[in-house]
Amino acid sequence: MHEQPSFGTRASATPLTGLVLTGGGARAAYQVGVLQAISDLRRACQPGVQGNPFPIMAGTSAGAINAAALACGADQFDRAVRRIARVWGHFHPQHVYRADSISMLRSGARWLTLLSLGWAVARWHHLRPRSLLDNTPLNQLLNQLVPLVRLPMLMRQGHLHALAVTASSYSSGEHVTFFEACDQLVPWVRSQRRAIRGEICPEHLLASSAIPFIFPAQALDIDGHVEYFGDGSMRQSAPIAPAIHLGAERILVIGAGRMRESGHDPGTAPSTGYPSLAQIAGHALSNIFLDALWVDVERMQRINRTLALIPPEQRTGSSLRPLRLLVISPSQRLDAIAARHVDSLPVALRTLLGTLGVSSGGNDVRSAALASYLLFEEKYTRELMALGRADVAARRDEVLAFFDWNAP
Repeated sequence: MHEQPSFGTRASATPLTGLVLTGGGARAAYQVGVLQAISDLRRACQPGVQGNPFPIMAGTSAGAINAAALACGADQFDRAVRRIARVWGHFHPQHVYRADSISMLRSGARWLTLLSLGWAVARWHHLRPRSLLDNTPLNQLLNQLVPLVRLPMLMRQGHLHALAVTASSYSSGEHVTFFEACDQLVPWVRSQRRAIRGEICPEHLLASSAIPFIFPAQALDIDGHVEYFGDGSMRQSAPIAPAIHLGAERILVIGAGRMRESGHDPGTAPSTGYPSLAQIAGHALSNIFLDALWVDVERMQRINRTLALIPPEQRTGSSLRPLRLLVISPSQRLDAIAARHVDSLPVALRTLLGTLGVSSGGNDVRSAALASYLLFEEKYTRELMALGRADVAARRDEVLAFFDWNAP
């Protein structure tokens, strides 16, 4: 897990810092709030400093889009954060997927047909929907928000060390990390996962953020043949690994859910009725987006504790090394926040989700789990961003210690 990078030891005394942004659809707005607070805190602690605090950036799903947008503005980090925050602070579903009635009939209604009439009837009528929603608008947004053509220049100028984006192949079953880096890093291969070095393009971001069933799979050319990819959070056993392989010596991980998001809150009795499709889908997405991260964090912490017991001189012959790790995740349950904003969704989408069991009115937290990934509405995203800023403020001393910043 804590393997030494292949490019050798850096001369700089400042640890190479990695940023890992996880998946979660609209929940990724929380990450932006955390980044806003870190940007503000650095300006207060280091007036006049303009450099990029995260030379290594790795992201998955919506986190991949945030990481790529941030990487493309690595020469002006604070400005890049403000630009991303403006987008997330003024989001509407139509910026990500088609939410009008006609589009819902073309995509969502076909899914309902499959559920009600069966696959045989659907095949007879040539109904073969690829996804619940059509995310064509997201591609247009990426072309405006993420100027990936800047990456080679930023790397040559030393503003950025590496960017990694992870997706999962439906075709091969492999978990693939696509990365672009300034050093001659050797791609890694592990059980069921590997890395491919090359130019990051919008198609990689669409692949990484293709939530299963919700958004269509993305075709990518891999070694001369086409494979179809979906959300990188699927089958992701080691979310933090790409940053480690790329040489990060300390890593900030920003999650998009609490440590035990799928559990019920104290004082809230578990549901005893049969779960709706929305509850089942929300539970499945929580497993995809949240569980693997915390397993990986616990594994890293165990390795760090074990290495601390070994004298440094005896570690020289090992590829393992201790890593500084800071994890910032929501202090509140995002399902509960989403429940208050379900009524903000477009009528067509709200009607579609209602047939799956998503309730309006803000009183059904369990059914809101599915909606929490699709609520690209400014009222919801702004509340998540505010929560991110508040969580950083509450852990200010930890953040300062992680970056070795002195309090103003």
